[in-house]
Amino acid sequence: DHRDLHSFPTRRSSDLTYIGKAKGYNGEVSLKVTFAESSIAEIAVDKSKETEHVGDSAYPILFKDIKDFTSTGVDSVSGATFTSRAVLSAVEDAAKQAGCDVGALRKGAKPFVLTPGPKLVDTYDVVVVGAGGAGMAAAAQAAQEGATVLVIEKAVEMGGNTLVSGGAYQAVQPSMVWDPKDPEATTGVYEPTGTVVPKFKSDVGRLATLKTILDWSEKPFDPVIKDKAAIKSVDDYNLPARGVHAEYLPTLRTLKGQIKEYFAYADKHLAAGKKETDLTVFSTVELFIFQTYYGGLRMDKAKGKWIVNDFALVDQICRQAYDIRPWLEKQGAIVENAQRTLIGCLWQRINPVAGGVVDGVKYPGKWGAYFKVTENTLLKANPKNKILYRTTDKELVTKGGKVTGVKAVMFDGTPVEITASKGVILATGGYGANIKMVIDTNEYWSPNHLTDKIKTTNRNLAMGEGLLMGKAVGGALVGMGWTQLMPLGWVDNGNLAGGTGENVIYVSPAGTPNAGKRYVDEAAERDVLSQGAFDFGAEGGLYVELSNPGTLSSSGGLPSSLTSTTNVPGRMFVGTLDEAAAILKIDAAVLKKTISDYDAFIIGATSQKPVPGKTAYRGTIGSCDKDAKGNYLPETYKIDRVMVRWMAPSTHHTMGGLAVDTSRHVLNVQGKPIPGLYAAGEVTGGFFAGNRLGGNAVMEIMVSGRIAGREAAKAK
Repeated sequence: DHRDLHSFPTRRSSDLTYIGKAKGYNGEVSLKVTFAESSIAEIAVDKSKETEHVGDSAYPILFKDIKDFTSTGVDSVSGATFTSRAVLSAVEDAAKQAGCDVGALRKGAKPFVLTPGPKLVDTYDVVVVGAGGAGMAAAAQAAQEGATVLVIEKAVEMGGNTLVSGGAYQAVQPSMVWDPKDPEATTGVYEPTGTVVPKFKSDVGRLATLKTILDWSEKPFDPVIKDKAAIKSVDDYNLPARGVHAEYLPTLRTLKGQIKEYFAYADKHLAAGKKETDLTVFSTVELFIFQTYYGGLRMDKAKGKWIVNDFALVDQICRQAYDIRPWLEKQGAIVENAQRTLIGCLWQRINPVAGGVVDGVKYPGKWGAYFKVTENTLLKANPKNKILYRTTDKELVTKGGKVTGVKAVMFDGTPVEITASKGVILATGGYGANIKMVIDTNEYWSPNHLTDKIKTTNRNLAMGEGLLMGKAVGGALVGMGWTQLMPLGWVDNGNLAGGTGENVIYVSPAGTPNAGKRYVDEAAERDVLSQGAFDFGAEGGLYVELSNPGTLSSSGGLPSSLTSTTNVPGRMFVGTLDEAAAILKIDAAVLKKTISDYDAFIIGATSQKPVPGKTAYRGTIGSCDKDAKGNYLPETYKIDRVMVRWMAPSTHHTMGGLAVDTSRHVLNVQGKPIPGLYAAGEVTGGFFAGNRLGGNAVMEIMVSGRIAGREAAKAK
């Protein structure tokens, strides 16, 4: 009888139920906890905002452990640490209400001890380490090639960081953009299915970017920095005048020819009185390659060393990005007909996913499109194929210089040793959640800004173990030290807030010299936006985003858990301009001038461009009616409700990792492939260089995962 130990109330006519509450990852977790005479009879979710297949994966495991051991001293669930803490705290909150001894409850009615099972030994053709986006793409492709495949995942469900990412990917869809063979077309044909799809219109500012590229110097890239003090931001690099790396020159020349053709079309329409937004958007694979190149071309914080993307990887991945959609669709995924934008992507080529259908059941969003369909492919290809969850890889097994398998341990201590007859694929992700590793390797950010106080958008799975495993068997690391900071991190916990830059403005918060005023091109690269937040924001890079509530929510900029009418204290507010000014503690007149000056150029009330300048615009912060032709009517302009979001940079993506070739073999320090070892996704380096374009991560993990799966499956 444990009544004395736990001070449980004496059981009456029925068990006693209390509501326990605690702070989770996305908000409050509320649990219904039912106490019996000497045990916890039941635990159920009352209310929860935790991310599906991420945080909520911990519920059934923890509920069972807590009941089995009558204890809150049980282990957290890997990959759902914040939610695990919330569950344990909420149960203890309910226990206090029930009059229980919480200290005794933590100790447990019986010690929390997991019993390891017998050693698991098996052989597969291909072993994939990690069930995130890259791992599941690799597994599905390897299975399609006829290989037997085991996926080892330390979390309780597949998904990795891909599930907490924006989820859309960059890829040029020729059917939806300007076609020189049919320049006046308003629709195109999506080739894999024959579906007629709409052509997309250009944002304001795209022509200026194309003109910059058209004028780009073709001389060999000049890395010399004559005055380091003059380089205060990426804009000061003056990349167009510095020239181009030789391997990218043919791409630039081809791109210039394409732009000239487009300008002939654009100039004709502009001369006839059309606006830039009336034009079908220009987009080619060469533009994608070149923007990935110059978007990642960066110098270190000492301004003495440049980092440049590996051309072979960039050319390969950007060209194969188009194949992502039909490959996923054949497996049941639903991909939208769109060429959108998201933060730091630089162009209109974002492809959102809507879900996936497996055996007649629709699974929404990223979970359906990237995971349920690939899981289905993997498991149905061969009855031996399997995903081994809650299992952490410890080391790679080698024999005669070849990687032949992996050693791992299950959550309960059961040892695992798997032989891979064809190859092992590392798809373990980056190290963005390992703040110490980010700081220790840092070559880009000022140590005044990149501190141990910075938060992360990553799940705690992203600790860098895969890099270390690869390095331990001779793998070379490249590009370490260039960590991408996500400017759209919620200021309170660093989670990804989501959004785009073309339809918002960023202003400095109260207490800063620039309070209430813009300070950056919101459509620029992510590192530019993060640096601007540090330079013009408050402590930790705190800044304020302002938008039209309807514009932001309709552009796919808000996560599904939020709407344009949601008010979340300390994160987000929607109200009148005066209400926003009062909350922000900024003069309403200053805010009004900032917004109206910005909007005036967009609606055509002035030819004066806002300062700072902006490379792409879409929509207004205030409201303005349009006529039947889509022209703004300046006399109707007003500032109604505004959306306010408080954000700061968080660690988001690590561009450095294991060196790989175009077959995704991991390379040693001599540049030679390590037999039997492959890698895909964020665990690798070389593709992104110093800055990643938004939407390029999901694109890269899908393409590289497929390549790794294909190559490993056909290895001997």
